[in-house]
Amino acid sequence: MAIAFTFPGQGSQAVGMGRDLADAFPEARRIFEEVDDALGENLSKLIWEGPEETLTLTANAQPALMAVSLAAIRALEARGFSLKDKIAYVAGHSLGEYSALAAAGFVSVGDAARLLRIRGNAMQAAVPAGEGAMAAIIGLEQADVEAACAEAATGSVCQIANDNGGGQLVISGARAAVELAAKLCTDKGAKRALMLQVSAPFHSALMAPAADVMREALAGVTTHAPAVPVVSNVSVSPTSDPDEIARRLVLQVTGRVRWRETVEWFGQNGVTTLYEIGAGKVLSGLARRINRDIATCAVGTSADVDAALALLA
Repeated sequence: MAIAFTFPGQGSQAVGMGRDLADAFPEARRIFEEVDDALGENLSKLIWEGPEETLTLTANAQPALMAVSLAAIRALEARGFSLKDKIAYVAGHSLGEYSALAAAGFVSVGDAARLLRIRGNAMQAAVPAGEGAMAAIIGLEQADVEAACAEAATGSVCQIANDNGGGQLVISGARAAVELAAKLCTDKGAKRALMLQVSAPFHSALMAPAADVMREALAGVTTHAPAVPVVSNVSVSPTSDPDEIARRLVLQVTGRVRWRETVEWFGQNGVTTLYEIGAGKVLSGLARRINRDIATCAVGTSADVDAALALLA
């Protein structure tokens, strides 16, 4: 009857997220202040007031989503909740892995914010604008998508970036290759092949320069063994070793986000409930499509905090 906390990734952001938590809990408000101080700017104002197009920029969305997730954690803790006592594992979708690790004490909130700002900028800078692309492939077997990527690459880069479950795969790489692979997937019977409005080909080999940046950045921060093991995106296995966590975070920049496998791993290892900590309910929806036997609970508002505490008691 184990419980895991999961933390959302880019795409879950929305103007106004976390404001309710900051208004209801001084501990949550302090998280936003800490992130603002770490970045040397008023990111909180952007989170709560927009504009949306600026919040959506990778370098802003990543630390912003982490701030909301940690605000929710602090709100739970203000009511007596203890991660170490109640939770078996943490995991996060892409940038959400940093949120999970900050929640578990691997890095400070300030360092997590700075790392995510560095990560967002490095991922954006790795490939010139317009040269990379991503596409969502719906309703096609993974083997067929992999075959389409291999056929389309022809010396370029095209690979599966996200295995989100529920028949949803995301491919990433050089624009021409991704566009061709998307067409090939349609020809193979995909229900949909949708080009995504993203600023870079995330989680592909083209992100190698960003991985180098993150290796150096992670080497420069103080880390600790997390209070509970993290199940990482790239390995789908738990670890509490700080050096191994850092190694996996570097691999994550170019590696596949194996979210379907992560949820399946939870089900195979006794997890009965997944809590989604932070903005939105994207991960809860994915979990229900992957394993209907696992219950879900989203915690992103003060009302959600009260409901979750009742269940966690």
